[in-house]
Amino acid sequence: MTIAAAATACSGVGSNPFFGEYQTPHQVPPFDKIKTAHYLPAFEEGIKREAAEVQSIAANPQAPDFANTIEALELSGEMLRRVRYVFFNLVEAETNPEMDAIAETVTPMLSTHRDDILLNEQLFARITAVYGQRDTLSLSLEQKKLLENTYKNFVRGGAALSPESKEKLRQVNEQLATLLLRFGQNLLSETNSFRLVIDDASDLSGLPQSLLDAAAATAEAEGQKGKWVFTLKNPSIMPFLQYADSRPLREKMLNAYANRANNGNDKDNNAVVAQIVSLRVQKANLLGYETYADYVLEECMAKTSQSVYSMLAQVWEPALRKAKQEQQEQQALADKGAAPAPLTAADWRYYAQKIKQQSYDLDDEQLRPYFKLENVRGGIFTLVEKLYGVTFTQVTDVPVYHKDVVCFGANDSNGDFLGLIYMDFFPRSGKRGGAWMTDFREQRYHDGKRVAPVISLVCNFSPATNGAPALLTPDEVETFFHEFGHALHSLFSSCRYRSLAGTNVPRDFVEMLSQIMENWAFQPELLNLYAKHYETSEVIPAELVNKITASARYGQGFKTVEYLAASWLDMDYHILKDAAKIDVQQHEKSSMDKLGLIPSILPRYRTTYFNHIFSSSAYEAGYYSYIWSEVLDADAFDQFVKTGNIFDKGVATALRKCILERGGTEDAMTLYKRFRGSEPSITPLLVRRGLK
Repeated sequence: MTIAAAATACSGVGSNPFFGEYQTPHQVPPFDKIKTAHYLPAFEEGIKREAAEVQSIAANPQAPDFANTIEALELSGEMLRRVRYVFFNLVEAETNPEMDAIAETVTPMLSTHRDDILLNEQLFARITAVYGQRDTLSLSLEQKKLLENTYKNFVRGGAALSPESKEKLRQVNEQLATLLLRFGQNLLSETNSFRLVIDDASDLSGLPQSLLDAAAATAEAEGQKGKWVFTLKNPSIMPFLQYADSRPLREKMLNAYANRANNGNDKDNNAVVAQIVSLRVQKANLLGYETYADYVLEECMAKTSQSVYSMLAQVWEPALRKAKQEQQEQQALADKGAAPAPLTAADWRYYAQKIKQQSYDLDDEQLRPYFKLENVRGGIFTLVEKLYGVTFTQVTDVPVYHKDVVCFGANDSNGDFLGLIYMDFFPRSGKRGGAWMTDFREQRYHDGKRVAPVISLVCNFSPATNGAPALLTPDEVETFFHEFGHALHSLFSSCRYRSLAGTNVPRDFVEMLSQIMENWAFQPELLNLYAKHYETSEVIPAELVNKITASARYGQGFKTVEYLAASWLDMDYHILKDAAKIDVQQHEKSSMDKLGLIPSILPRYRTTYFNHIFSSSAYEAGYYSYIWSEVLDADAFDQFVKTGNIFDKGVATALRKCILERGGTEDAMTLYKRFRGSEPSITPLLVRRGLK
């Protein structure tokens, strides 16, 4: 049956779960009843309903006011929102060819629908009328912010353009939407298609048993029992690069990883990127901006590309100096080997691990037995209870979209229900790489009652193998804490309007609340509460804790430089004023050469697999946000440190009340200064990374 035929068969109101309110506990999506064929008719009906609602607002014969125009628009589109949240979350976490085909169909439909709203002259006239009265209206702080955002969104969406420019903008937006989707699909296909199959045990020298077990399990699942299969998923490739003694095999793995979607085949992303960058310049110019970065940064804390480059430069010089020191140490160690050779990118993680073992007597494999997934999750729950009094309980009566997904409910210290968190931990072919937090429902108030958020944490952690449970690497532990910080931002949200709630804040502010959680991950006081050996339940020995603390700053040169290089690359694409004939590979090379990037360090993301900026409109001209936010989070955590108690409830309460609960209801720096009492200093960041 074709997609269209299946959609027709399931289009009835009674049979399609999206057509009405969910009849499930907490009104979560009924994953057990949703079928692929439900999506397309639900999108079509959702678009139809929202279009009618919007037209009713635009044609309202009553004089425009906040309630009948701004608030009414905020509340419109409920059905479309339901299907959108489920579908696009699952396209990222549990896709298949049928889902991808639907995405290709609905993406341009949604682009057109959004433009139909933003370019509606009758509606914009009403919004402008209300905005013009803003100084005389009796509005709350949150209502004023919603009014300001609504007006700006329409202006930035092209509402004030001429008819000719509006039509051109529609074309650009539709092309961009399709290209962004294609980029992500190409990358996922390239990532999934590579396999390093090893059948000679001598090629496995240096690899830890946990990785061998995982590779053997992958091989058996793919019908190659007795062999070992390694993939480009992080739990496979990263430890391979870290431990494999075979330099040719490390190079083979890294080359495959670094050239994803850059192989001249039908999944090549070079032409896709060139078109995206060119179209973004066109969009910016249409809207009156010289560059796309100007357009994006106007709504961020940084405001200008000059501010971004200035901040990056402050960190780049000490980071590069540190990275060069690390390179010299690694080269000296490599030169002692049987076949000395200049260090390459395929060598960096390998020799960094060797030096870590020699200098600190610490190996990540020593730590993994103490980081059983369930114990790490328990440690996070313990931390949140100590800081905020919030408790978590597993919920088993709600449907899930995959058998590996688990769900927890969060209750405040007074017993109030805060929300639900779905957790999806392990890699699979239908899931893109990386880790992220998203919403199935955002927090808001309805009829005076708080509507609790439904949140999802999606990761790609090392799975259980060979009888052992899922044991996390230190990087995975840090990732778990990070994503849970995003979840808290949504859970604690107490905003009237969903568009201002939770993580709906400037992109260079949102990472502060995730990154601050990372500060606790390896604090001795917390490690002693959750880091227990999965076999003996022995608490992590003080000796290992001391080694973790002593080695914390090792490798920060590499980590900082690879991240900053990607941030620079992102900005260098989006400050272009003319991208009509851009050569993507040459542009990347010129950007890195100008920066002085060490040849043995690759940018964290090369162009053709830079998901953050080319498969969505989330971080383009904004990948710098992580370091910008880290300035904030380092400064904020310093407030806990200065009290002498990293679990200080007074500081935690201030953080919650001043920032976590407030979403995007006020200017980000205003919220931060209310918590901290002043603007942040960059010094705590440099000290923490060992760069000062």
